[in-house]
Amino acid sequence: MSNITKIDFKDKKPLILVGSPNVGKSVIFSLLTSQYVTVSNYPGTTVEVSKAVSSFFHHEYLVLDTPGINSLIPYSEDEKVTRDILFQYQNKTVVHVFDTKNFTNNLMLTLQLVEMGIPLVLDLNMYDEAANRGIKIDTETLSKELDIGTVATVAVERRGLNKLLDEIPKARVSGFRIDYGKEIEAALKEISALFSVRGISNRFSALLLLAGDITFKHYLIQEEVGEDILKRIEEIVHNTQRYFVRPLKSVIIEKKHRKAFEIFKKVASSTKVVSSRIRDKVSKLMVSPVFGLPFAGLVMYLTYLFVGQFGAGFLVDLIEEKFFNTLLNPFVSGVIDKFLPWAFLKDLLVGEYGIVTMALTYSFAIILPVVATFFIVFGILEDTGYLPRLAAVVNRIFKLIGLHGKAVLPFILGLGCGTMAVLTTRILETKRERLIATLLLAMVIPCSAQLGVILGMLGAVSFRLILIWLFLLLFILGIVGFAVSKVIPGENSEFMLELPPVRMPQAGNILAKVGARLSWYLKEAVPLFILGTLLLFILDKMNMLTAIRDFCSPVIVNFLNLPIEATEAFIVGFLRRDYGAAGLYALQKQGMLTNLQVLVSVLVVTLMSPCVAQFFVMIKERGVKIACVIFISVSVFAVLMGGLVNFIFRYFQIPI
Repeated sequence: MSNITKIDFKDKKPLILVGSPNVGKSVIFSLLTSQYVTVSNYPGTTVEVSKAVSSFFHHEYLVLDTPGINSLIPYSEDEKVTRDILFQYQNKTVVHVFDTKNFTNNLMLTLQLVEMGIPLVLDLNMYDEAANRGIKIDTETLSKELDIGTVATVAVERRGLNKLLDEIPKARVSGFRIDYGKEIEAALKEISALFSVRGISNRFSALLLLAGDITFKHYLIQEEVGEDILKRIEEIVHNTQRYFVRPLKSVIIEKKHRKAFEIFKKVASSTKVVSSRIRDKVSKLMVSPVFGLPFAGLVMYLTYLFVGQFGAGFLVDLIEEKFFNTLLNPFVSGVIDKFLPWAFLKDLLVGEYGIVTMALTYSFAIILPVVATFFIVFGILEDTGYLPRLAAVVNRIFKLIGLHGKAVLPFILGLGCGTMAVLTTRILETKRERLIATLLLAMVIPCSAQLGVILGMLGAVSFRLILIWLFLLLFILGIVGFAVSKVIPGENSEFMLELPPVRMPQAGNILAKVGARLSWYLKEAVPLFILGTLLLFILDKMNMLTAIRDFCSPVIVNFLNLPIEATEAFIVGFLRRDYGAAGLYALQKQGMLTNLQVLVSVLVVTLMSPCVAQFFVMIKERGVKIACVIFISVSVFAVLMGGLVNFIFRYFQIPI
């Protein structure tokens, strides 16, 4: 989700921001361009590349915020996207946004970028966090050692930004070189003489081939490098490998590690510091095997109080009853009755399925207060650094359903937007993981807007009902995930996650995130609410809504034991899942749903088919066949689970 305005990018010098996940690239992008990109404390947020034009010091740049990577030899879709961008743009300048507190690991990527032979600036971001750990970096010595411009920044506080802006126009190609030993150096020289790739050094190309990068070999084929040259390269790689017991890739990586450690010893000084005991204790508590899950439960309860009680209770009642129902809707109805003689237009605007009385009332009186309070909570959790700790806690559980590793992260993002979460499954290394994650995202994970309304509905009954709903979702997640992980062949990838420091949330960051997300809601969601209302209006005028109700009656009324009016909510739920939830919420507020019916209807609308936007993204990412199979199976499963829960609670007379 991004606020980037579409601009003419022609004839602008590319300025590409590159770095590992969670190092502050998106913050730097926002500062350079005055454009906001949602910034989260977990990898995988910036899967799609954001672009904007920025001018400083009489230079105009096309600034690109790329997905986080750990290597220029791609192992996942996001790493491939970033490297392709580096290959694609000519006459580029690259800023490596660097996590200073993890100096040696981040320097490995710097060394690759240096070897690439491109104008480069090194931005030592999070310098304050490194200092808090007793690490100080001599930027001048580092700059001389690597032969590139180097600055220290604290992006979230705008510290060092002017120095970075000053260094960017001065970016230069480094003359730094690692000596890999005579055998590898001879191979590099021989391969470098065979071909040339625009925008990158021949030496870097040769290093990728010696390291066994298959994707780069495919790139060379696309660049029409001759088959005879490729065969000669294979011969050189094979002959060079004979000098070593270990794979060439391991030898090259080890040389880089040694050089990175040598540089660290030259430029870094360490002092013993007294850490913040409270902050350290809170951080350990969040990821503790014993207290991690109870802490997550506490976070959920506080979220319930703020979103379910304050947002969905107090704010919704205030806006809907005191403003819309008491002032706005009667006023608009009176004006339309007076000036519009056509009954059809009256019904379209203020009738049972009117744009004002239904679409705008749902959008602004019921949904907006709920999603706004949820976005505030989500922003606080992002800013404090809790989300990756939550991922670390549930990682052990996710292993049981074949989704350990980065797969935890799309699920967290799915609580914001299911459509973006499906796109984010690109960060998973295996097709198997991407397929399982897509299925479970479509089935079990509600988006933020829908979740806010659901918490409002369940919270209006009791917190106990929220726990029952959550238990059912987790149970279904476990059963379905375990089953599909046994059916779909393949292996899991490894899980590595950098935990950012626990921070006090900053009001400015949270307000920016909430503002950007609410802007997205108003631009993207409200028009779909109006479209959904128009659909219901047309179906009603054509008497098709009654026909659909009658057709669905055996399922809705007899099997799920819901009022027939719930059919409308399930129909529009395909356009927007939160709109479907809002329809059920309206029925609840009218006293048309019992507590058990609230649980059953909320469970069905949560498990039901994804919204139209998520469905189209599933087609794009997984293909038409798989997307349709997921859509149909999820819809049928939702109804079956709703009927089963209704039967169990009624048969055993379980109180709610």
